[in-house]
Amino acid sequence: MIYPVILCGGSGTRLWPLSRKSFPKQFVPLVDNKSLLQLTLERVVQINGSGPIPEVICVASEDHRFLVAEAMQAAKVKGQIILEPIARNTAPAMALAALQLAPQDLLLFCPSDHHIPDAQAFAAMVQQGSHAACQGAIVTFGVVPSFPSAAYGYIEQGTASGDGSFGVARFIEKPNADKAQALILQGNVLWNAGIFLVQASTLLEAMQQHAGDILQSCQQAMAQAAQDQQFVRPEPEAFTACRADSIDYAVLERHEKVAVVPFSGAWSDVGSWNAVADLSPPDDQGNRIDGHGLAVQSQRTYIHAPHRVVVTLGTQDLLVIDTPDALLVAASSHAEQVKSVVAQLEARKSPEASLHRKVARPWGCYDSIDHGPRFQVKRITVRPGAKLSLQKHHHRAEHWIIVSGTALVTKGNETFLLTEDQSTYIPIGETHRLENPGKTDLEMIEVQSGSYLGEDDIVRFEDTYGRMEQSR
Repeated sequence: MIYPVILCGGSGTRLWPLSRKSFPKQFVPLVDNKSLLQLTLERVVQINGSGPIPEVICVASEDHRFLVAEAMQAAKVKGQIILEPIARNTAPAMALAALQLAPQDLLLFCPSDHHIPDAQAFAAMVQQGSHAACQGAIVTFGVVPSFPSAAYGYIEQGTASGDGSFGVARFIEKPNADKAQALILQGNVLWNAGIFLVQASTLLEAMQQHAGDILQSCQQAMAQAAQDQQFVRPEPEAFTACRADSIDYAVLERHEKVAVVPFSGAWSDVGSWNAVADLSPPDDQGNRIDGHGLAVQSQRTYIHAPHRVVVTLGTQDLLVIDTPDALLVAASSHAEQVKSVVAQLEARKSPEASLHRKVARPWGCYDSIDHGPRFQVKRITVRPGAKLSLQKHHHRAEHWIIVSGTALVTKGNETFLLTEDQSTYIPIGETHRLENPGKTDLEMIEVQSGSYLGEDDIVRFEDTYGRMEQSR
């Protein structure tokens, strides 16, 4: 049986403002109201055909642990989540997963943010590479190029094997436009998809040979790992000391036994807004609309407008990305430069560079819908059965108004229920907690008032979600 390992790292800055560091693109619902991570999970559990459904391992950031858990629940997938205390690129992430499983296990490593619509073709590709992987090769998968892209690395195919795989002649860095055109004309190159199939023992032996320091740090971290239900936490100090490196640089480019299997199906790493636009069908003028957009006398314009009406008039080759707190208007030719925009926003210390107005929390989410001097208004959603930590504030009072659902409120020594259209007042310094005892989402408007409304004005008496829980 093949065990899927989903690599959930990455900040997704090329899809700003929809994707941000606190909510990267793999968690954003981009296709049929599903996230790329959920679609990946649904796809990988089919790789063993009619055989048993494997448990999945996800390797993710501690900050995103509940986003991963929710995606696994939505995909109806079971498994473990290895939580990296700090990002260290793909080589350490893959080592952590290999150390968590048995040496003879066959592991399929997949990025969490790729879109591959044909799950059966994907499963057939994986099965085609299983023979070479069982014979001790590190198998990578390359996508047959459909155009000369400068956004992807390339793999040059070597000698064909009888099992459908090829040797790897060389790995090629992301080329410029002219070099990409020459590579396509060469005819024996593939886009590097960053998907790997390998036995755990093979990967660990290769890392011992080429990146022994990384392996040693990961071994130390996993030897002292703590497990909390489905979460596996490597020992932070040992893992933080690990060198950051990609599996390509650390191992593949120096390893002798590497094979590649071509994939001719549809594939996208959804790495730019042009790639996102391609997920929507064009109209007669080449315009693509997602949401409430209207393109008037426009050509080859993409509008992402999930919240309000956005109109373009007389535009050409334009990307318009609208979110509640930030708007991106870019020429299609500059889609790859969005990452540099985020860097400039970070330099200006703009919170919109990394934070959404709507913030996911372990218990649900909150949306900061208005604020001003001495007040702030939030719409809070609490999932069924979830609760916030018992807490109080030194500088702010809160009014809670229930929009829908049922709230179990703790206020001082009182505990009582509130339902739709009912409200309560939490004075400054009052101990309080909010819970959802119902079977549907609890929606609530919270009006904060006071001399200081910062997120750090909190005293927490009971930490419902463990040591990494944060206030709202």
